[in-house]
Parts: sequence; C-alpha cells; structure tokens
Amino acid sequence: MPAPTALKKPLEDAAPFNIPLPQGDNDEDVLLNTADLNAMNVTESDILQPVAAPESQMDVDEEDRPSFAPAKDVEKIARIERRKIPIPPNRMSPLKAHWPKIYEPLVNHLKLAVRMNVKTKAVELRTSQHTTDTGAVQKGEDFVRAFVLGFDVEDSIALLRLDDLYISTFEIKDVKTLGPDHQARAIGRIAGKDGKTKFAIENASRTRIVVAGSTIHILGGFKNIHIARSAVVSLILGKQPGKVYNGLRTVAARMKERF
Repeated sequence: MPAPTALKKPLEDAAPFNIPLPQGDNDEDVLLNTADLNAMNVTESDILQPVAAPESQMDVDEEDRPSFAPAKDVEKIARIERRKIPIPPNRMSPLKAHWPKIYEPLVNHLKLAVRMNVKTKAVELRTSQHTTDTGAVQKGEDFVRAFVLGFDVEDSIALLRLDDLYISTFEIKDVKTLGPDHQARAIGRIAGKDGKTKFAIENASRTRIVVAGSTIHILGGFKNIHIARSAVVSLILGKQPGKVYNGLRTVAARMKERF
C-alpha cells in the first residue's frame, strides 16, 4: 500500500481545457438598439449620461487677487466655566466700596456673569452666552486676585487689556531671615519716607509694588519685575537707598534708549 504522502504523477492523457475567448468583432451582440429598449420599456432618458464637470472660475479683483465669499457664521459650543475667588476679611470693605468699578469691566469687557457672595465672602465668576473669549474667566480671576492682593483697581484693569503682565510674590524671609526689629527696618527701607522709595522703584521699573506686612507683590512685565525685585532685595539686604537710586537711574536710562 503506497504511503499517503506520496506524490501523484500528473495525468499525461488528460486533455487540456479549451476555454473560448471573446472575439474583438462581437461588440454588436452587446449593443442594444432602439427596438430592444422599447421591448424592455426603457427610455433613453433612463440611461445615465456622462455629465461634464462644471468649469470652476475663481473671482479675481482688479489686482489679480482671489476674492472669496465670506465664511458662514458657526454657532459656538457654549461651555460653562465657573471660578470662585475667596476674599480675606481685611479686603471685604474695599471690595464693597469699589464694587461698581470692579464688576463693570468684567461684565462689559469680558462678558462674564459676576456676583459677590457676602455669606461665603467670595466673588463668583461664570461664563455667559455672550462670552466670546476662551480665556475670559482666567483674565477675570487674575483681575480680582490682583485687587485682593492690594493693587488699585486702575492698575488691576491692566491685566485685562495687556497679555504680558504678571504678578510676582515673595516674602522677606525668602531673601534673608531677619528678626522682628530688623524685618521692620527692612520694610521701612523699602517704603521710604512717605513712600518715596517705593514710588521711585515703581517709576523707574514701570511696575506697581504692594508691601503687605512681610509679603511683597510686584505687578508688571517679566523684565520690569526682575528690575524691581533686584532693587527691593538690595534694600532688604541693607544696601543704602542712595546707591539703589543710582542703580535705578542707570536702568531707567537704558530702558528709555531701548524703547
């Protein structure tokens, strides 16, 4: 008995398959004439005819510049965002006094819904159907937080109108650990007599400075904050105000030449 895996020999006596090939002259058998269409109840209009592609012509103005139709207005997806800014007790009275100046730019400029919650001592912000800016809630929060830190309303509004403004916060102990008496002297050197030193630093560096106890807040551009912070750190370390003034004059002159 042969093995099942043995190869079978090809059949030599088997005749090859004869498959008729279509001839090139038999196209008439495929075509349908009018009599055949009538017999099949098919009209010539039912047969799909090739449609020529429309010629696309671009509108060009007098200077050979293409002019396009205005895009259609697409309804934006309304996404509700909420922010809650807590207010410390010492800033509640100034907030109530300046509330008309605070909510006006938030409502008219940023198109936000704003309310002051007296029970929870917080300012609540929410987007509305009229809000168009995606970062409106963040700008509104930065504006309210700047006022809470102690900046004036007029200075805080600059955060809504300019994009390159920041707030830098640091404490005196981050620069040097001082005792209570030395820390009070450092704060006095930063403020100066009647606030003259602080005003001089603000005018030279084009920033705004708030001294809240041992915490110092600086509002301004990135480079301007660096200049103001260097001057404040020098005063904390005990440098004489006269030398700080001379350094600020040099920096102010360079800034004027640069701009």
